[in-house]
Amino acid sequence: MDLTNATIAITGAGQGLGQMMAVTLAKAGAELALIDLNVDALKETQRQCHMLSAKAQIYAADVTNEAQVEETFSAIVADFGKLNGLVNNAGIIRDGLLVKPGSEGMSKMSLEQFSSVMTVNTTGTFLCGREAAASMIQTGSKGVIINISSVARAGNMGQTNYAASKAAVATMAVCWAKELSRYGIRAAAVAPGVVETAMASQIKPEAIERLKTMIPVGRIAEPAEIAHAVKYIFENEYFTGRVLEVDGGMRM
Repeated sequence: MDLTNATIAITGAGQGLGQMMAVTLAKAGAELALIDLNVDALKETQRQCHMLSAKAQIYAADVTNEAQVEETFSAIVADFGKLNGLVNNAGIIRDGLLVKPGSEGMSKMSLEQFSSVMTVNTTGTFLCGREAAASMIQTGSKGVIINISSVARAGNMGQTNYAASKAAVATMAVCWAKELSRYGIRAAAVAPGVVETAMASQIKPEAIERLKTMIPVGRIAEPAEIAHAVKYIFENEYFTGRVLEVDGGMRM
C-alpha cells in the first residue's frame, strides 16, 4: 500500500503506541482518523499530525460500545470518503494471579477483572475490525487491518486475562485475512514484547529489570520500533494472515 493520502484509523490513538503510530504514518503521508475515549489526548496527537501537514480528525468513542463504533466508522467514511486501514491498538491490562492462597483465605482473579480486559482488548478489536472491513468493502477501498497482539499471547504468569485477549486478536487477524482477501483486504497482527509506554509503567520496576535480562537485545522496545513494524505491514503487499513478533528476541 502506498500510504500517501491513504486513510488510516487508529484506536487508542491518544497516547503511547497509538500516538507514535499516528505520527509515523503521518510522516509517510497518510491521513489519520484518531479514535480514543480521551479527547484531550486525541487533540495532542492531532496537533502532532498537523505539525507534519497531515490531515487528522478525532473521534471520541468507546470501542466496546457497538453503536458508538458503528457511528464512528460511518463518520470516518463521511469525513474522508474512504478507509484504507485500521490499527486495532486500544487495550488495557489488569494483571493478577488466577488464585492465590494466603493467611486471610483464597484470593481469586475476579470475573470482572477477567471480563473487563477481554471486553476492551477482544470485543473492541472485533467491533472495530468488523466495521472497518464493512467500510472498506462499501467504499471499494482496498485496505489493511492490523491487530496489536503481544508476545504474552503464548501464555504468561499473572496474565490469564491479557494473554487470552492477545491470543484472540492474533487469531482473529488470521481469520480475517482468509475471509477478506477476496475484497482486496489484508489482515495481520503485530506482537510486541515489552514497550516503553504508560501500560509498561504499571509493571513493577524489579519486574522490568528481570525482563531485560530475558531479552537478547538487553532492553525493552521504543514505541517507534513497533510503529515501524506497523508501517511495514501496510506497505508490504505480500504480508497477510501472519503475526509479526517484535520482541527483541524474547520468547515467553
